[in-house]
Amino acid sequence: MDSDEGMTGGDAELLRNLGFPRIRMHHPFNHFDFTKAGRRILVIGPMGSGKTEYSARIWRDGAVARKKGKAAESATSRAGADRRDIFVVRSSLDAARFPDYPADALAYRGGYERCGDRLGQARDSFALESLIAENPGAGTWIVDEAAFYDERVAYLMQDESERRGLTFVCPTLVLNFRREIFNQTARLLLETATDVFPLSAYCEHPDCLADSLYTYRYYLMDGVECPALYFDPLIIIGGDRAKEDGREPNYCTRCDAHHYLPGKEYSYFTLKPLGEAAARGELKPLLAELNAIAGNIEKSRLHASLRSRYLECADPCATQMDALRVPCVAERALVYLYAEQNLLSAEQLRSLVADLGLDREYLMRRLSDNRRPVEL
Repeated sequence: MDSDEGMTGGDAELLRNLGFPRIRMHHPFNHFDFTKAGRRILVIGPMGSGKTEYSARIWRDGAVARKKGKAAESATSRAGADRRDIFVVRSSLDAARFPDYPADALAYRGGYERCGDRLGQARDSFALESLIAENPGAGTWIVDEAAFYDERVAYLMQDESERRGLTFVCPTLVLNFRREIFNQTARLLLETATDVFPLSAYCEHPDCLADSLYTYRYYLMDGVECPALYFDPLIIIGGDRAKEDGREPNYCTRCDAHHYLPGKEYSYFTLKPLGEAAARGELKPLLAELNAIAGNIEKSRLHASLRSRYLECADPCATQMDALRVPCVAERALVYLYAEQNLLSAEQLRSLVADLGLDREYLMRRLSDNRRPVEL
């Protein structure tokens, strides 16, 4: 588990001498090495690839390593912190996941580990810093979904690991459902990491066994798979279970061929320029497009863009068009322009919502998810 290097020639020769056939030999799946100080380990991959289960293995290895004697303690300790002593930090933004498990569980698909008082929650780097100060003996910190934190977290972990030898293990997404770097925090985590372990999964398309590295977001409408549009809200907080509400997303892993992402071209050709015009005070063109999306989507420029790319083409894909079946498409576009692109003022947002009669509850929930709350 703690190495991605191939077997050395000597190791392979030994196995052949013991009677193993001449086949391709890989490095064994090692237990975690608690003797190495000051590591910042990223465990990356799509949803369902086993990132949290990887962390649970480290937790179990710690339980075994703590039974060793004083000599082992001297090899795994520095500045009063023993790296066999593990503390798990869950993101408070992700608290709705796995509601059926015990409150002190490090839960993953298919199981969990009970962590007792060695489990806490944090919303940002300041809360994590407080937990570290309150638990000075913990030498290994599993920080789940670290990309959800503010950018400061990357340098906090770097400072603590270099100063006290602490090890940080971060099972986290670094790519969002758009197949882009999740955010600036994810970028900084990659820049400051000492080790990266990428995990993959089977593509979850029913007809595919290809390897997948991508998280796919979709909605279910009357049993139909509706891909998330490119400008769907970047962060949507919710539980890790199937939903058939077109306002609440589902996730799975998909390979390149089955990862549908309609509307990217529209976002840059049309939606963002309309937002930029609104930022200059020209609100009417955006209002007209959102009015079409909310009232008669087939008359919108969005529908025209998707139709030309996914139906009027050499290789039609009706699944891409199903993205328009979900509710609140205009609301999603506003979240993108306001919370992510910072092109609309709060006053303009309120004006558009009032003029178009949009879903205020949906908007306020999604704006809060993306840390740009507005009372509408």
